[in-house]
Amino acid sequence: MIAIDNLVVQFGGVKPINQLTATLTAPVAGLIGPNGAGKTTLLNVLSGFVRPVQGSVALNGNGLLEMTPLQRVRAGLRRSFQTEQVVEDLTVADNLAAIADHIVPSPQRAEAVDRALAFIGLRPVADKLGQSLNLFQRRLVELGKCVIGKPSLILLDEPAAGLTDEEGGALRELVLRIPTEFSAQVLVIDHDVELIRAMCSETMVLDYGKLLALGPTETVLADPDVRRAYLGEL
Repeated sequence: MIAIDNLVVQFGGVKPINQLTATLTAPVAGLIGPNGAGKTTLLNVLSGFVRPVQGSVALNGNGLLEMTPLQRVRAGLRRSFQTEQVVEDLTVADNLAAIADHIVPSPQRAEAVDRALAFIGLRPVADKLGQSLNLFQRRLVELGKCVIGKPSLILLDEPAAGLTDEEGGALRELVLRIPTEFSAQVLVIDHDVELIRAMCSETMVLDYGKLLALGPTETVLADPDVRRAYLGEL
């Protein structure tokens, strides 16, 4: 569970997050909003890359803001980025092992890497270099890195961008398995409303850094204010 209370982020005279209070409890939750709504800023706050000037954030009852980014990773926070962070001259397995080295006890690292490889379906190409992977395989590696160790919250930033419908569907099915197989909550940012509809049982909408809507995804997407702000409807 992610609990955000009175969160404010300020850059000069701009507040990309402005008095945001929300609680996300769904196993897979969505985060949407128009460009400039504060979505990536919120992910950066959760990750520890941006420090708010006010408010608190708790993950499963534990305060996040007091932790460094590395402490958050060790506490179970994982994140993918819009641009894949695959190391080109490492194999698929070694890309995963590089994460395991920091967060998994040594005797369990090989098992953790193998479990992630099996989950993302890349065991057959485990020895393939990152530079030779296609876009879908690179996204799978990113997802594999997110499930290494014992994740508690996985932040996915536009995970299906650029993928075909078939690839996006396959990725969606993997994401939906995460809460059951890894006991982790997932928060997904994506501009693809249909992907959010298919993947997320709960969705939060930001607009100019403020909470516009939060609730069951179908209810939120039908909200007239959301449709005006996000979908451009009158």
